[in-house]
Amino acid sequence: MSSNYLTSEQDGRLRRWESLNKGYFIFAFFALIVILVFSSQLGLSSGESWGPLGVLIAALVTPIIILQMRLACPACGQKIGWQAKLMAPDQCKACGTFLRAKDSSS
Repeated sequence: MSSNYLTSEQDGRLRRWESLNKGYFIFAFFALIVILVFSSQLGLSSGESWGPLGVLIAALVTPIIILQMRLACPACGQKIGWQAKLMAPDQCKACGTFLRAKDSSS
């Protein structure tokens, strides 16, 4: 495996993805809490029907899945997918590139 680093531009794109991913995850987490706590008061669920609540939960979770599946290594283009969690992994498993810029302080 090589020990290459990302360029500043590639690193910037990866950090933007991380920022967007974290931001949406925090929004979805709090939205889900509010929706679940107040679902009966909002008329989203009742004892016999949870249909609207299920659709709303799916609508909040689907973008998280899409964001995860869109992440690819900027160096080789290999999909990183579920390795990422909320942040990009330290190194690409496919090409060995460190997923940060060499001059990055983070």
